[in-house]
Amino acid sequence: MILIDGKKEAGSLRLKLKEEVNELKKKFNDVPGLTVILIGELAPSQIYVRNKEKSAKEVGLNSDVIKYPEDVDEKTVLKKIKDLNENKSISGILVQLPLPKHIDKKKIIDTIIPIKDVDGFHPVNVGNLSTGYESSIPCTPLGCYLLLKKVEPNLSGKKALIIGRSNLNGKPMAQLLLKENCTVTITHSKTKNLKSECLEADIIIAAVGIPKLVKGDWVKKDSIVIDVGINKTDKGIVGDVDFEEVSKKAKALTPVPGGVGPMTIACLIKNTIDCFKRIKSS
Repeated sequence: MILIDGKKEAGSLRLKLKEEVNELKKKFNDVPGLTVILIGELAPSQIYVRNKEKSAKEVGLNSDVIKYPEDVDEKTVLKKIKDLNENKSISGILVQLPLPKHIDKKKIIDTIIPIKDVDGFHPVNVGNLSTGYESSIPCTPLGCYLLLKKVEPNLSGKKALIIGRSNLNGKPMAQLLLKENCTVTITHSKTKNLKSECLEADIIIAAVGIPKLVKGDWVKKDSIVIDVGINKTDKGIVGDVDFEEVSKKAKALTPVPGGVGPMTIACLIKNTIDCFKRIKSS
């Protein structure tokens, strides 16, 4: 079984991105700038943002984090986003999710201009991805896609099963796999006979948030399994896949932690650089 090492692949991607930033600096006498807005004190969000800032600086990006208290007024955040939209030194804007209940996520996402939307959540980027136009691709599915391509460069004709239908991962993942000529099935927690659906798949992307949902007898021999789940349990962090069982059947499998997570952050840096290039060419 191939253990798909997300840390290693993310490290390799960051090295390539660092070289690209150096070339962009020579060409434009400028480097991409990423600004992250962090609201509140949620520990997972704080950790993610720290890792994002560290990775951005590692590849040579200008990186800034704007922090607001939990009770910040929505208008204050929207005004800051509009200011960043106008700031020519900023090529990527990210508002860390989840948001406090009094702040409308849709308003926040819609206010970031598409060309600076490094998360790929703006409706224009969502539409562009589904219709094949140039767009920012959400970082987690992009990370999954790059890990898949590392194991299996030719995905054409493969049966791909996605467990989870979120806008963050499931739906954009389906678009990426359709472009690779996969036959794509989207399932979720309400799907009947989920086990039998999994047994038909050459590729499984598990992103439903149910600890160890996918068992060893759910996957066919030599399938590729990408585990996006991050679930807190009494025994620590586990994915949506029963790693011990599935590793005996799968051709390749991502661990949790150390699989998709590191690639998600590396893909954020990639998206920021891509936004910078689109801005310079526009």
